[in-house]
Amino acid sequence: MGFTELKGVPMRLIHALLATTAFTLAPACAPKAAPADTPAEPVVEAVAEAEAPAPLTVNVLDCGTINVTDLDAFSSAGDYAGQTDTLTDSCFLINHPDGRLLWDLGLPGMLAGAGEQTVGGIFNVSLDKTITQQLADLGLTPDDIDYVSLSHDHFDHIGQVGQVQGATWIVQEDEYNDMFPPEGTEANADPQLAAMWAAFGPMKAEKISGDYDVFGDGTVKILEMPGHTPGHSVLLLDMPESGPVLLAGDMYHRKESRALRRVPRFNWSEPETLVSMDKFEALADDLGAKVILQHEPDDIEPLGGVIR
Repeated sequence: MGFTELKGVPMRLIHALLATTAFTLAPACAPKAAPADTPAEPVVEAVAEAEAPAPLTVNVLDCGTINVTDLDAFSSAGDYAGQTDTLTDSCFLINHPDGRLLWDLGLPGMLAGAGEQTVGGIFNVSLDKTITQQLADLGLTPDDIDYVSLSHDHFDHIGQVGQVQGATWIVQEDEYNDMFPPEGTEANADPQLAAMWAAFGPMKAEKISGDYDVFGDGTVKILEMPGHTPGHSVLLLDMPESGPVLLAGDMYHRKESRALRRVPRFNWSEPETLVSMDKFEALADDLGAKVILQHEPDDIEPLGGVIR
């Protein structure tokens, strides 16, 4: 979503966001020797199999619903004016043998169970469960999250940062500078959005520039594709069953936007967005990747909550 779309957020929402063995004894006598013709158990193979790392899996978290009452802002071409749509707001828990990465942080947790709330005049937002509650359903806590990374810094992707303060935040340097402008540069965001960004300040930040292999084995890669924001990124996964999967961030909000190459009016740079769209589509074609639009219910619902 765009920076200015947050101006209608009640300050109470911003403030609430920020506040926030048994032992068995062996017989004394020596065990009877096995008959000579009994094959030895393949101990090495059994141990290797037992210690094999779990395969890469992804849990899809429901991080909110966004009913848009006028889609005009979602196309600079002006062809969406007066249209409405319901978007999902998805987060993704990437479970890798070397750690867990949470991709995007959804809507503010204080919305959970509060019913639909209006934000920015055209967004009616709601949330059923917080990230913490959904982690509990998986037998996890926020302390089990090693890394957090954002596709970008808009309000519907950063809302529950207060729940994962102990994780390392992997962030594009251009996006970090958008959120925390270097001294001597002018802040360009709505003050309320900047207040939400401030919640990232205490976190350990691992700044990156460009594409980044999170676990060093090629299975989870953050790819910088700016335009929507200065450091907008997508996530490339190499899944054991699905093969290459691209989580598109906000490269596109809707399948129609992808088909028509529509650029939202609130994007940081339309020219850079179009360049990134070309790069994204070329990569998807080259890899034969499954593309998942994070706000598109038709892409999210068939997953059934898991990517393998």
